[in-house]
Amino acid sequence: MQALLIILCGVAGGAASGKTTVCDMIIQQLHDQRVVLVNQDSFYHKLTEEELARVHEYNFDHPDAFDTEKLLDSIDNLRHGRAVDIPKYDFKSYKHDVFPVRRVNPSDVIILEGILIFHDPRVRELMNIKIFVDTDADVRLARRIRRDTVGKSRDIGAVLDQYSKFVKPAFDDFILPTKKYADIIIPRGGDNHVAIDLIVQHIRTKLGQHDLCKIYPNLYVIQSTFQIRGMHTLIRDSQTTKHDFVFYADRLIRLVVEHGLGHLPFTEKQVITPTGSVYTGVDFCKRLCGVSIIRSGESMENALRACCKGIKIGKILIHREGDNGQQLIYEKLPQDISERHVLLLDPILGTGNSAVQAISLLIKKGVPESNIIFLNLISAPQGVHMVCKSFPRLKIVTSEIDIGLNKDFCVIPGMGEFGDRYFGTDDDDDQKVVASMQQSC
Repeated sequence: MQALLIILCGVAGGAASGKTTVCDMIIQQLHDQRVVLVNQDSFYHKLTEEELARVHEYNFDHPDAFDTEKLLDSIDNLRHGRAVDIPKYDFKSYKHDVFPVRRVNPSDVIILEGILIFHDPRVRELMNIKIFVDTDADVRLARRIRRDTVGKSRDIGAVLDQYSKFVKPAFDDFILPTKKYADIIIPRGGDNHVAIDLIVQHIRTKLGQHDLCKIYPNLYVIQSTFQIRGMHTLIRDSQTTKHDFVFYADRLIRLVVEHGLGHLPFTEKQVITPTGSVYTGVDFCKRLCGVSIIRSGESMENALRACCKGIKIGKILIHREGDNGQQLIYEKLPQDISERHVLLLDPILGTGNSAVQAISLLIKKGVPESNIIFLNLISAPQGVHMVCKSFPRLKIVTSEIDIGLNKDFCVIPGMGEFGDRYFGTDDDDDQKVVASMQQSC
């Protein structure tokens, strides 16, 4: 089984540095994602009877105190979609079997927290993001005294003795040196709201990226939310009525169009507000046009017109037959299209053959490749590969990438024949539309 597309975020730092607070804040802000927290403390080695008898001489801050093999095994299971049972360590009895084990299910984000999670290179290599919480030593000591005397009922003398004998030397020898591996260093821990906000935004961006986005920097998948997944669920359902299909398809199309417009060049512009103040903003790109690939692409025209008042829209009709139909049947484009940025409209990117034909025509008409933004609702990996490899300077904006194509070159799971469902026509009507347009040419 292949590893799932997850984000593994490591949060390290000295004892009482605020790692748990940082983790809790990240989890709270990622409320619309599946997030689990795994503590390195859960993987302490089981102490022998002799070690238990002299537990105050045991160094819990040394790398050898942790069962790293078991930690690696648990993370590997989660990354491959398998739930794991993780013990909860009791710091009063120094045992794993006091509390019930915790069942942890595979999730979009796994946060691994602990003082020494950056120490073993095998664990480090698994992480997508490495965070080091950097807090002043005096603050960490004060927190540790308060935590151990109040929460663990320990004598303050024993706490200070353990700190000077084990905690501080281990921090200097094993924890602080791992700071160099961190991607992000957070001073002041949970008090640093700006840093945590940036980390959360970075994780959200990563979660919205498909693997293909890592291969093709010109591919953009809009960030998924429960609203977007819900609308996709409705338009993909074969039992959805035409009215509902059109309603939710239009909502998704509007989101894709708005996202696509965000990739156009802008110029800075200052205006005077009604309060007499100066506001520095941006001015929209003026030289713009849309081109729909008939007939499904026409479903995206209204959203484009709603976003761009008075925009010119051209048409391209390409005959599709299986995997190799690339015959240009009809084209009607603005005469000055070579001077414009072009939004190419087609809700489904399947094999990519029709798209390549349409893009080639635009380039032949003088449109710079970098001036073309291809907008669609769903894309098949085969089509993404073909278009991005053929035109690396063009941008593709889509809302979801599907599994692939079936033997009939249909996108799966897909949403069926988009044009028929949107316009309420069957195959016979579709043939009549094509035949009529061929005659008009």
